[in-house]
Amino acid sequence: MSDLRPVYNGRLRLLRAAIFMSLALLAAGLYYFQVVHTDAYVRLASNNRLRLIRFPPVRGEIYDRNGALLAVNVTTFDIMGYPLDIEKEGMVARLAALLSNHGIPFTEENLTRSIKRQFWAPYRVVRLVSNITLAQMADLVADPDFPRELFPLPVWRRTYPAGSLASNITGYVGEISENELKQFSGENYAAGDQIGKNGIERQYEELLRGTPGEESVEVDARGRKVRTIDVRPAGRGADLHLTLDLGAQRLAADLMKGHRGAIAVIDVNTGEVLVLYSSPSYDNNPLAWGVSPREWSALINDPEKPMHDRSISGVYPPASTFKALVGLAALEEKEAVLSSSVFCSGAFTLGNRVFRCWKRSGHGRVNLLTALQDSCDVYFYQTGLKLGITRLMKWCSLFGLGAPSGIDLPGEAGGTIGGPDWKKARLKESWYHGDTVNYSIGQGFLLTTPLQLARLYAAIANGGKLVRPRLLYSGEDDALKLPVSAANLDLIKKGLNFVVKRGTGRRAGSFGIDVAGKTGTAQNAHGPDHALFAGYAPIDSPRYAAVAVIEAGLHGSSVASPMVGEILSYLLVPEARGKAQ
Repeated sequence: MSDLRPVYNGRLRLLRAAIFMSLALLAAGLYYFQVVHTDAYVRLASNNRLRLIRFPPVRGEIYDRNGALLAVNVTTFDIMGYPLDIEKEGMVARLAALLSNHGIPFTEENLTRSIKRQFWAPYRVVRLVSNITLAQMADLVADPDFPRELFPLPVWRRTYPAGSLASNITGYVGEISENELKQFSGENYAAGDQIGKNGIERQYEELLRGTPGEESVEVDARGRKVRTIDVRPAGRGADLHLTLDLGAQRLAADLMKGHRGAIAVIDVNTGEVLVLYSSPSYDNNPLAWGVSPREWSALINDPEKPMHDRSISGVYPPASTFKALVGLAALEEKEAVLSSSVFCSGAFTLGNRVFRCWKRSGHGRVNLLTALQDSCDVYFYQTGLKLGITRLMKWCSLFGLGAPSGIDLPGEAGGTIGGPDWKKARLKESWYHGDTVNYSIGQGFLLTTPLQLARLYAAIANGGKLVRPRLLYSGEDDALKLPVSAANLDLIKKGLNFVVKRGTGRRAGSFGIDVAGKTGTAQNAHGPDHALFAGYAPIDSPRYAAVAVIEAGLHGSSVASPMVGEILSYLLVPEARGKAQ
């Protein structure tokens, strides 16, 4: 027995060592969990009894200059639930069947996909169904089969009372996409939030959006609410008051019925945009509430292109409306004086090419004023050649052609003032004098937007200030004073007055106001000519510049000019406004 004692003693020492090591490991574990990571485990324990409900922000509303609503919020309901409850067997299938029974088309697959996209924590509420009306919600919760683990949440949804009248301006909101969530990852957006997709809604998203709210509730072991711990209400975004005149916009829509094109009207002194209508238009309300992929595809593939804003993104040859700038450039560059004249026989020969005047019998002897009045092409062919393409391009740039105007809307086009370098780079061809001849009457490699033309004529009307068009007026005067003489501008304005008084634009002056302006008929490679008119009123103290561009309208004198005259009359004559309304 004495021989075995050392063996037993060794085993006892090993056992004691194992016990001490186990106790040490337990002590270390307790220290690790209770001291080192105590905050993390307290937070996890708290999360097991806390539920967080996120309230979407309340979007600011949009008004026109007279207080008419352009974008407003209405109350709808979302059906919400917690992932832990939703994942119970059969819950999603039961909800899909219930919705179907009440005429709300949601499949089990739709619901599952939506839940997975929003899930990131089991205690964070997710949205199962959106855009439920009050009547629908009342009907659902009254049904005994409605899962009591789910609950309705009132939310704001966007609607546009003006609809297609101002959809190119207001734009629309839509559910934030995965790409947008990544793009704005640090700006407190969540899946299901609404975000501006186009127009003012997109341009001023930061102002309009508001701030999300949140409610913290304590629940019991079965997930039932025990009490509310904290509530942070959703913040409302800023309301925006635009410079748009919805009444004038409605008149523009009426005038453009059956036509493709655009009408733009701006204040010549401030750049405030009163009218910016693109035809055909589209109703932005369905887009804000959600459309199917097939409906979206039909809209964007419509051959009439209703979502293409022709007022700021449509580019057209300015045609004879450009002659006012050519005449001003010639005066400033000392290539023309009022006392000089040109004989128009109806044609101009350059080398082996003959360039026709629109009046085949010719205008006889004309000076700058009568050339503007009667839109004599031959006079401007020769004047343009004297100036040359370099100086023509210089004056285009000076008056804002060939570049975006800076209006506070996304998607504005810059147009084209193509010259020798442009032609060489794109067409691999040299510049010829015949190109300059075409340029001088607003054809060829020259494309402008309706808004750019309105800005050009505003600068002529206001004495040489290039204003920045804007829909949300800031009160800042950032107009650019152009290096042009008042005397030369007065000559051009006199010629534009002649156009309406006794020239090609007479019909613009038949609405009880004095209008000055210029007609234009632009060649169209895809069909009948485009019709244009650009002008301003009243003549003695100009307030508004307006442009109408009618695709395939044939003649600016008969189609576009009366549109501009009528809309300027509406804005300037109270009686005209009363009749239109």
